[in-house]
Amino acid sequence: MKEIKNILICGIGAIGSIYADKINKNNNNLKILVDEKRLEKYTKNPKIFNGKTLNLNYILPTETNFQADLIIIATKSDGLYEAINNIKNFIYDETIILSLLNGVNSEEIIAQKYGWKHVLLSYFIGHSAMRDGNNISHNGVGTIVFGSKNNTQNDKIETIKNFFNKCKIDYQTPQNMLRAYWLKYMLNVSSNQLSALLNLTFGQMQKNEKARHFLIQVMEEVRQIAIAEGVTNTNTMIDEALEIFDSMAPFGKTSMLQDVETKRITEVEIFAEAMINFGKKHSIPTPYNSVIKNLIEIIHENYKINQ
Repeated sequence: MKEIKNILICGIGAIGSIYADKINKNNNNLKILVDEKRLEKYTKNPKIFNGKTLNLNYILPTETNFQADLIIIATKSDGLYEAINNIKNFIYDETIILSLLNGVNSEEIIAQKYGWKHVLLSYFIGHSAMRDGNNISHNGVGTIVFGSKNNTQNDKIETIKNFFNKCKIDYQTPQNMLRAYWLKYMLNVSSNQLSALLNLTFGQMQKNEKARHFLIQVMEEVRQIAIAEGVTNTNTMIDEALEIFDSMAPFGKTSMLQDVETKRITEVEIFAEAMINFGKKHSIPTPYNSVIKNLIEIIHENYKINQ
């Protein structure tokens, strides 16, 4: 494939809407994958992004006349398996799949279904998009980081870079993609979960020395697991994660805090619970994540009590 022409986005929440907006301005062949319920919902009440209606072309999973050169999966973690099943009609030999989900296992799950030949490691890093019902706002600070699992350069990477340049999408292609992937995970496992537990914005966490100390302890658990998972050059990962953390917009709220505020089930399964499971796999203690998991599950249980 020399050029990406047909694009499919699955999920137009806080992250998916950012790239739906950018790509839609520069490409007439963008489709948004939805089920019939969401098709009716978005048709009646379109998403509003930065004050403007997102006029998007929707496609149902049952359609068979569209082949996607690039598929971007930007659902929440609990929507991954549905997304994997729903994209099957749109994949052909040269389709590239990027997953912008949090966590460190979505690509592995996608590859189990479609093979690594279609999948690159990828993630979003930047300021959080803010959601208020159907309205989504974002200040434009965000980057897609992507690369191959084994850190090799290939035609797929160059093809995506050319496409992102045309759409004015900021991106990075690190030499050590696996390390970068776990660095983002370190930031998520620490700041997302603490913010959800204590109802803190980035700015409130940045100013609080006790919060910073807590973050560092959680980051160290992630670093130890990363080493066991084969990540190299980990000595400076915590300092780098803190540097990224300090660059986040002070008024910004993590996606996990936004979930708690709207009484949605959080992504604790791919953060604390996944860390606990990694710890069991490698016989590495994860006491901070064990406590976090229990506390967040108390928050979930409280949703039911207050219904």
